[in-house]
This record gives sequence, C-alpha cells and structure tokens, in this order.
Amino acid sequence: MTVALTDRQQYILACTVRHYIATAEPVGSKALAEIYNLKVSPATIRSCLGVLEKIGLLYQPHTSAGRIPSDSGYRIYVDQLQPNHETIGRQLDKLIREYSINQDTHFEEIIRGAAQILSILSGYITLITLPQGYSSLVRHLQLIQVQPGKVMLILVTSDYETQSLLVGLPENVAEQDEELVDHTLQVLSNFLLQQLRGQPILHLSSLDWQELDRQFSQYVDWLRRLLAQLERPRPTPMVINGVATALKQPEFSELQQVQTLLYLLEQEQAQLWPLIFDLPQEQPRRAKVVIGSENPLEPMRSCALIAATYQQGEVPVGSVGVIGPTRMEYDKAIALVEAIADYLSTSLS
Repeated sequence: MTVALTDRQQYILACTVRHYIATAEPVGSKALAEIYNLKVSPATIRSCLGVLEKIGLLYQPHTSAGRIPSDSGYRIYVDQLQPNHETIGRQLDKLIREYSINQDTHFEEIIRGAAQILSILSGYITLITLPQGYSSLVRHLQLIQVQPGKVMLILVTSDYETQSLLVGLPENVAEQDEELVDHTLQVLSNFLLQQLRGQPILHLSSLDWQELDRQFSQYVDWLRRLLAQLERPRPTPMVINGVATALKQPEFSELQQVQTLLYLLEQEQAQLWPLIFDLPQEQPRRAKVVIGSENPLEPMRSCALIAATYQQGEVPVGSVGVIGPTRMEYDKAIALVEAIADYLSTSLS
C-alpha cells in the first residue's frame, strides 16, 4: 500500500503508532505535542490527525477519544516509516547468543530453545515449524497402477518415511492395455530408482531426462510434474511458545476471541502453516508482515503475524513466526524473527 503523505503527516503518523504501541491508549494531539516535541500547535496536530483519519490510516474508537492506528496505518508504518531495524537486529543477535543453546543437541531441542528465547524477548506467541525432510535420501520408489488410468507413486526415504501420491496417467497412456501399462510402469520404476536412489528429495527434479529411453518419451512431461509435487513443502509440526504471556495483552480480553485463536493454534495448524511458510521467493531471508484484516484466517484478523524462513544451505526448510496484537512493536519483532531465523540457519549449516 502506498499513500502520498507530507513529511509532517508521516512523522505524526509514526509518532501516533509508536505512542499507541507503548500505551494501548488512544492518542490525542496534546500528548503528541508534549511528548514528541513536534514544534507545532495542538490545533495543527489535530488538523493533521483529521486528514490521516479521513484517508483511513487512523480512527477514533468514539467521538471524544484520541486516534488509534487502523490496519492500513500500521501497514504504512511498517512499509515506509519504521526505523531501520538492522541495528536493533545486531543488538538482538548478541542477546540471542547469550541464551546460546548447546549446538550438539538434537535440532528439535535447538528449535524448542529458540522458540522460548523468542517468546521471552518478544512477549508474543512464537511458532517455529520443524524442518522439511529435504536432507532425506531416496531409498525406494515405485509406480503402481491402482485402477485404470490411476497410478500411485510410493516413495520411501532413508529415514523410512513413506510418501505417496495418487495421480492420473497421461490420456494417451491411459487408453493403452492395462498389462502393457503395468509392465511399462515397472520398467520405468526400475529406471527411476536406479537414477534417484541415494539422492536428496530436493534433487528429484535434477534427473537427467536425456537418459530416458525413447519408449518413455510419452511419460516425460508427466514425470516432471509428478516429481515436482514431491519437492513441494509439506506441513510439519510446530513448536509453539509464549501463549499465556501474549494473551495477557488487553486486545485479547474477549473470551470468544481467545478461544478461536487457541483452537487455531492447537487444532488447525494445517491452516496456519501456509501462512507462515509461504514467503516471497525474492527475499526468503527477510520477514513477511501480515496485519489484521490482511490475514485470510478469521481468528487472526485482530492479530499481526511476522514470519521468516530458516534455511539449509540456500533452501528454505522451516519458518519462524510471532503472533501478537496489531498493536505490535514491529521494528523489534521483525528484527527478532529475522535474528532467530538466521540463528537456526547457522545451526543447520
């Protein structure tokens, strides 16, 4: 979202957001004039606040109250007005490492420690997904025709995890004799296993397609799509911390709101997972911020979410996130999430 604001409007909006984050009280022109040394009269500030309200960046909870940032106001603040958090990030990185976890422990324990650190330092609900099994190797692979025109791919990894996909055959193949298709799939399974056994799941799409015999040419496009599905990220369990502390925030005073949020965290993680893992590919190491009504999930629409991926090499394998009220200390929270994500990436390297 881009809105053309004057320098004064930008500064007053930023001050209003920061003051509301700090106090949880509607912000008036008198408080802004006294605390932020704006060097203009309260009347000028009131006029500016009125303009910001008119364009939807602030609102009044009732007529005699001060202003509160809207979701759009927070968005402008996050995208255009918040201070550079790299300095904060460096300070927090040092603090995080003071809570250092024994790197010889199992990575899941490192994640649990990181989730606790993040919840302590942020005061928000923290979510860290366990890593994708990208380091797992292909142990066995087979294509089986389970009914005419339908094939199941069964994949067994080096840690004995089993994945399966049910897919339709290409139309020109599905019309062939079943016994011929069965025989071809067996030969094709043997070929694929010879090519892929011992390879990371991440590298499935790197199969040397030139090696496919002419008799398999009609399967090439189908196989590309099939193997690409195996490489897609799949929901993994989440480590959640800091719920009790975060729910003490005044925004979570309504029982119904708390119940729906807790149900989402405890019972509907599969819905929440894509929101914290599907991040922009052009900047996978940087945090995504989703504010209030931008959230596609109803229980999250009074919350803000900040998330960033952690990586194994150059591949995103998991995600770090915090959930809190829209009245969130965004600069600190973003820096924290990115610092924890970098910490976990380093732990995996």
